[in-house]
Amino acid sequence: MTLIDLANPTRFLALTARVLPWLAAATVLLLAIGLYQAALAPDDYQQGATVKIMFIHVPNAWLSMFVWGVMSIASLGTLVWRHPLADVAAKAAAPIGAAFTFLALLTGSLWGRPMWGTYWEWDARLTSVLILFLMYLGLMALWRAVDDPSRAARAAAVLTLVGALNLPIIKFSVDWWNTLHQPASVMRMGGSALDKSFLIPLLVMAVAFTLLFVTLHLAAMRNEILRRRIRSLQMMQASRVAFSNEMGAGSRGQNASKEIGAAG
Repeated sequence: MTLIDLANPTRFLALTARVLPWLAAATVLLLAIGLYQAALAPDDYQQGATVKIMFIHVPNAWLSMFVWGVMSIASLGTLVWRHPLADVAAKAAAPIGAAFTFLALLTGSLWGRPMWGTYWEWDARLTSVLILFLMYLGLMALWRAVDDPSRAARAAAVLTLVGALNLPIIKFSVDWWNTLHQPASVMRMGGSALDKSFLIPLLVMAVAFTLLFVTLHLAAMRNEILRRRIRSLQMMQASRVAFSNEMGAGSRGQNASKEIGAAG
């Protein structure tokens, strides 16, 4: 099945029906393995047991940016390639990305309190991630505010592509400015700075959360397609009722005219 075939909503729904159970099972399995390995990971000599927040915080932080990247590609699909499911993919991803971003902010605050002495600091990394969260909320509000799905899709696509400029700011903020947030320690030149006892559980959790996103995204896209079909059926039914009422009113008018003519 090619990407062109998946442009057909019916074929896409058939695909999701087959793969979602397997994706859900793989997600649960990897999450269980990752959490088990994270629980067995040793305490850090400086941070103690609080270092284990990393196994939740880092995957959510990665996915907060990854999901916006997915939405940006979908936005190009809407504006450039006119893919029928591009706007469905973007709309379905926004609430999931907002949830990942919120969890990244929450766990980061909990992790930062014992290390920095405060839950929040207006430095470049934290502020740019907060802006990303607000942009997710803005996109969701935009989708709700515009009734016409095609108009909403185009407006949301433009906003998404503009918001993508924030992604490199988030990524390189720790290099460009003096921030409390530590620099990259997993993917960097010269290899990871993490010991294997931390790196392996972290990578397992990252893959597990990525599978969680794929599972939730496909399920949300399926629900959005079905919701739009129901809306189309409701609009067709309303049009039929309105047409029937107009025809009935016209027939009654003709009958009244005939009665008046006969009386004259």
